[in-house]
Amino acid sequence: MEEFKRLGRRLVYQGSIIDFYKDTVQVPNGNVVEWDFIGHKGAAAVVPVMEDGKILMVRQFRNALDRYTLEIPAGGLNSVSEPTKDAAARELKEETGYDSDHLELLISIRTTVAFCNEKIDIYVADRLQPGSQKLDEDEFIHVEAYEVEELCQMIYEGKIEDSKTISAIMSYKNKFCTP
Repeated sequence: MEEFKRLGRRLVYQGSIIDFYKDTVQVPNGNVVEWDFIGHKGAAAVVPVMEDGKILMVRQFRNALDRYTLEIPAGGLNSVSEPTKDAAARELKEETGYDSDHLELLISIRTTVAFCNEKIDIYVADRLQPGSQKLDEDEFIHVEAYEVEELCQMIYEGKIEDSKTISAIMSYKNKFCTP
């Protein structure tokens, strides 16, 4: 394998969700280049499965797309050391109002490997107990329940485009719904 050597990393902008850096890298032919790098604390997500097998989804406005999206519940870690299982349970409660004492790791994904280190651990939660949402003051989330096949159809029709949601639904279907 060719050798790449990071010569430097300069913080350009520190945000509430991401930090933006300019990396100076020496590539295998000896040239020195600048690459963008986005640092992210990580995130957790959850596939909440109701007793009837339906999956709870959240519909919320996403500023980057300027529209509503349908996604699994998810959120960023409060710190890089926060256990992702704890974050997944927190997001389940905050966004859907449900609690679960049974969360199982389904899959871990890297969302955009070309320029960002974000990692999302995705859990499956069942044995759901209803409660009330605990939304942040800037969150307006609608909870909806769908059959797995309905969600797969929405993925294939381009109605669900969110990568964590697609990864989660397809992994869930493969692991828990395939005979």
